[in-house]
Amino acid sequence: MKEIWLCFLFAVAAICAQQGGVAALTQVPCDLRETPHGSVCVCNSTYCDYLEQPELNDASKVVVISSSKDGLRFKVTTGDLSIKTPLVVEDKQSTDENFHAEAIVVDQHRAWLNLASIPQRLFINASVKTVKVSIQRELRYQNVSIFGGAFTGTVSYLIQQLPPDLQDHVYKSYFHRDGIAYNSIRMSIGGSDFDMEPWAYNELPRNDASLSNFTQLDPRDLQKIEQLKRLKRVAQLEKLKIMAAAWSAPPWMKTNDRWTGFGQLKTEYYQTWALYHLKFLELMQSKNMPIWAISTGNEPLNGVIGFFFVHFMSMGWTPWQQAIWLSDHLGPTIRNSTQRPVLIFGNDDQRYTFPSWFRKMRSSRSSALSYLDGLAVHWYWDELVGPQLIDQAHQEMPNKLLLNTESCLGDKPWQTHGPELGSWQRGENYMRAYIQDFQHSFNGWLDWNLVLDEQGGPNYVNNFVDAPIIVNATSRSAMYKQPIYYAIGHFSKFLPAQSVRIETRIEGENNSFTQLSVVGFQRTDGSVALIVYNGQNLPVDVALNDSQSGAFTLRLPPRSWHTVLYK
Repeated sequence: MKEIWLCFLFAVAAICAQQGGVAALTQVPCDLRETPHGSVCVCNSTYCDYLEQPELNDASKVVVISSSKDGLRFKVTTGDLSIKTPLVVEDKQSTDENFHAEAIVVDQHRAWLNLASIPQRLFINASVKTVKVSIQRELRYQNVSIFGGAFTGTVSYLIQQLPPDLQDHVYKSYFHRDGIAYNSIRMSIGGSDFDMEPWAYNELPRNDASLSNFTQLDPRDLQKIEQLKRLKRVAQLEKLKIMAAAWSAPPWMKTNDRWTGFGQLKTEYYQTWALYHLKFLELMQSKNMPIWAISTGNEPLNGVIGFFFVHFMSMGWTPWQQAIWLSDHLGPTIRNSTQRPVLIFGNDDQRYTFPSWFRKMRSSRSSALSYLDGLAVHWYWDELVGPQLIDQAHQEMPNKLLLNTESCLGDKPWQTHGPELGSWQRGENYMRAYIQDFQHSFNGWLDWNLVLDEQGGPNYVNNFVDAPIIVNATSRSAMYKQPIYYAIGHFSKFLPAQSVRIETRIEGENNSFTQLSVVGFQRTDGSVALIVYNGQNLPVDVALNDSQSGAFTLRLPPRSWHTVLYK
């Protein structure tokens, strides 16, 4: 009976999409399920929610795609730019007088008062504040082209346990245009903290500087390659960008002869470690799965200062050491090989290391930074360190790509370790972070694990965190799309490669309304995509004034985010 009802909703969505003057949209609606932390969209082998890409064929029309705490997931609302009354995005439960909403009065992202069981109709009848936002298309900034997640050993292991149809829903949900249109993945060279065990190439023989045993790919990587081939077929993806990074060399190359702890690469193996990277690139190329970019190594400070609390694979570098290895070994080895088109990203660590890490590299080897095509940042301490450090790095190295290359929640001592299934608040954390990064010159974002199990693993160190999609590893019959997934999708799905950020400004940003954020982009077809986040527990009117299209107003529900598309 449930499947029949969902099919009916599917048909209604397809019919309704023909209204509003835009090309007909086919939408398979979310099968929403409440959880103790919020709600998720449930997918199984025969059903999963998808949305076709909106096409703007009429310059007078606007399309708003919305998700909300109360249960909207990629809801489509269409309107006319010439109508002066607000285009209202109806929330999922806004017409239910018996629905009771949680009200949290927020001050700078800190909840200081919690009033439960306040009827939703009080919010509906309350006066709606108007926030004015200007959009200046003539002021253009960075292009945005990279969106993706990590295809770790854990991800590969979990996907392999699922029935083929459910595997395909994972791939389609992330990488197809009807999903959220990822175009990139990140993978480890050897093992990472999300594997079943620590591992590297050429663990034996020891002290083998010529890497005589590194002649073919490990079965774990061969399995990933077969999975990625299927991913590309299912997603109808012609090209997949793969970024690779090493967590650790085999222990015999390191000063501590261990996978983790305080240990660096022995200087006598600097060229061997460069050759290690080249061999991996060549072997991946031989399997028709070329690598687009590598980094100089995952989180180099883990093996220098992070060993007190990091118990997974890691290898330490100081910036001075890394500059020598990059300038004298890795850079020349890659650039003088058939793999010279592969991009090299530096740092691959936390925001607080910017820009000092690169200044110290330059002081050690003045030519080192010339081998870097981009800068890689992890987000884990961004709430404690402002984006000004990123601005400084970008000002000093304006021609280098800037990517966030790892992000997840549940990693901090004060957070729930593992998933908070359906948590809207965790989705909001992502939404705020994406908006902030794109306001500060980032060209893309690679999230951490594509999928995890209900516990947030598995892996060999019980390092449990959250992910945008959680699979039911017990029944192997369902997966759950979390608010995090939709937060990311409001960017990745609607920003094709080479979209360019444009100027958006909230007028009077110093006023009392602090919970609205906006970032805007011009897409390759000339249309505009605005991502708007209403973080307060009240609806808000957003009065938009575009330098070319003029003024129009949206009424947005509480605790919601939206992608606004127009010509």
